[in-house]
Amino acid sequence: MPTMTYSTATQLTPSEQTHQAHHEVTGGVDTHKDTHTVAALDASGRLLGHREFAATPAGYAGLLGWLRGFGQLVRVGIEGTGVYGAGLAGYLQGVGVELVEVDRPDRKTRRWQGKSDPVDAEAAARAAQSGRATGIPKTRGGQVDALRALRTTRRSAVAARAEAQTRMKALVVTAPDPVRTALRGLGDRQLVEHCATRRPDRAAAGDPATATVLALRALARRHQQLTAEIDEFDTLIGPLVAAINPALVALSGVGADVAGQLLVTDGDNPHRLRSEAAFAMLCGAAPLPASSGRTHRHRLNRGGDRQANAALYRIVLCRLRWDPRTRAYAQRRTAEGMSKPEIIRCLKRYIAREIYTALLNPRPSSVPAITSTAPEESTWSARSAARTNDVDTDKR
Repeated sequence: MPTMTYSTATQLTPSEQTHQAHHEVTGGVDTHKDTHTVAALDASGRLLGHREFAATPAGYAGLLGWLRGFGQLVRVGIEGTGVYGAGLAGYLQGVGVELVEVDRPDRKTRRWQGKSDPVDAEAAARAAQSGRATGIPKTRGGQVDALRALRTTRRSAVAARAEAQTRMKALVVTAPDPVRTALRGLGDRQLVEHCATRRPDRAAAGDPATATVLALRALARRHQQLTAEIDEFDTLIGPLVAAINPALVALSGVGADVAGQLLVTDGDNPHRLRSEAAFAMLCGAAPLPASSGRTHRHRLNRGGDRQANAALYRIVLCRLRWDPRTRAYAQRRTAEGMSKPEIIRCLKRYIAREIYTALLNPRPSSVPAITSTAPEESTWSARSAARTNDVDTDKR
């Protein structure tokens, strides 16, 4: 266990020490893999001190006791609640401490103050105390957390399979003429199946043609193994998503992969998001003003969770292809002079509203209809659903 160091930034008078138990205290934590550095502020914003604790259950208890030793603990701002601070956040949530998720300090502040663990911990405490940071961390240990672990591994398998296929095509392009002539006309699936069954002479690996066939066979078998792994995860993820939120998978254009991403983005505690506007901003679907002078318009939002934004994009593509009302809306907006990216941005925003309603009401029978005077804000026909393939990037 690392050595705990304590430094007091403000010396309290005997009178202040006597009434210390009545102080309101705000904490801030800079998290790391092995240690967490915590800072404490009083109600006036004075730094009471900072200290380092081990990133272990015993360290979490010591950190909480140290903060409560200054008075009444109001809230704690934690940087990195989804990574190094996940264990501490879960512990503090379990004992009823109000938590605030804090982003890293901006670069301008770091240029003025420098960077160290105590400085970052104090910045986290000040962000929580001032209200500049208001995000509520995700809870851990639920079904969505299990879904996140499965999806993380599945996504890595999808990426590795795509890379293996790309490598195979590159080898075919540069292969000796006999090999290239035999393989260049095959489709992706036929290429994998053909190369996986080759049996070249390993003793002749010094020959370029034989070496190319050996490499293609290894890549093809890797592709097949990854495909089997992806299929195995699909058999686990599909029923899990349907069990967590059947209302979400019942929406038009929402399959297990899209629903899984949206559930992971939202977390086990969907009520942590105050409104559907906050969810749209989290997904990068909230319109941002881009007006100047006589030009009044909005632009695409390039922030937020890009994987959630990509999931909304896939829903838009599906509905533009299969949903008559969505197609009619796109045609009307095009006639009004809107570009396709602007139309997609509008559709993402409307779909984010519908998704947010389903996340808060996971049972299909309890999902209220979205009413609006604008036809594009109405609910979509569930019978026109279509499932899309894996897309890991936001191709707006």
